[in-house]
Amino acid sequence: MRLPIKPKNKRESRKLSFLLYRMMYGPTSFIRAGYRQILILICMFIFGTWIFARFEGLPGLLALFASVSTVTTIGLFTPNNGNVFAMNRNEVILVIILMIVSVGSGASLVQSTVNMAANERGRITAERKLVKKLRNQIIVYGYSHMGKYITQRLEEVGYDYVVITRLPDVYNELKKNDLFVVLESETDIVGALQSAGIDKASLAVVADVNDSVNMRFILTARKLRPDIRIHTVVHDPSLTEMAKDAGANVVIPATATVGELLAFSADNKDLVGVVFTKSMKTQSISEYPVHTPSPLIGKRLHEVAETAKIIGAVRNGRVDPTVFDGKFTLQDGDTLLILGDPTSLKKHLEKITPKQ
Repeated sequence: MRLPIKPKNKRESRKLSFLLYRMMYGPTSFIRAGYRQILILICMFIFGTWIFARFEGLPGLLALFASVSTVTTIGLFTPNNGNVFAMNRNEVILVIILMIVSVGSGASLVQSTVNMAANERGRITAERKLVKKLRNQIIVYGYSHMGKYITQRLEEVGYDYVVITRLPDVYNELKKNDLFVVLESETDIVGALQSAGIDKASLAVVADVNDSVNMRFILTARKLRPDIRIHTVVHDPSLTEMAKDAGANVVIPATATVGELLAFSADNKDLVGVVFTKSMKTQSISEYPVHTPSPLIGKRLHEVAETAKIIGAVRNGRVDPTVFDGKFTLQDGDTLLILGDPTSLKKHLEKITPKQ
């Protein structure tokens, strides 16, 4: 049985924060893309201000206004009151230079802006800045069917996460969905981890389809962050100990897990889960419904626990929080959660139930 996990409050609202950061850092990217042209235009504004102050006798602010009007080709100001034939020869030459340089810089700035938009520099910059603001995020390495399921569950419970993938197609798909994703090149896994915020992450979940790639990732992540928790899956069960030696805190064999589930389900129609622990062997979790005229109705849980390993009881669709307070008694419609095979409980009930 899959129990609902209560969502936590997100420290970063992905959608809202991403839009805000894109608005904030988009202009920054624009400036970085065309800062040379912008500096030239600013110089032209100053140069034009000097020209009109020198030859037209305009005060500073009006001279700046005339310069901006000329550089931007708005045309709100005409030198010498429009009488161009009587303009000073030197002024004409300087204004021509002013306009040629300004138009060239403006055209170059427009081209840089178009290139920036095409390359989504503003989008990429916004994402990188926002990832740096994350705290205790989870890094998910690999986005196969397993990685996709992991991120869906993290989304449900409200955790921030950053996906690292080696596949450009997956990277582009996740980018379109405004998810935090880093594209790892084969020669720069360290850079990918740093871009994903390994220094502030709380957990790394390693779920690539390739075990050797997962091992390399675990070793690198452990070297960068000796204290980070690393959970990984191994597709070859024989590599379980090797993954632990590489630095993984939790190692789950994928094929073994599926095999255990299928084996238990073949023998137990009431199977709802499987427990894997270091201290005890793999055990199943089974449901046992309680219905009238079951002799369990009205009994306390500790009485039932004498014949079965009770780990909880479901009432009205949820695990009852008062189940172990000593006052909890079983009712018609309850469902017991039993660790291991419930056969002993069934045999016990058959003995104490009077035959009709």
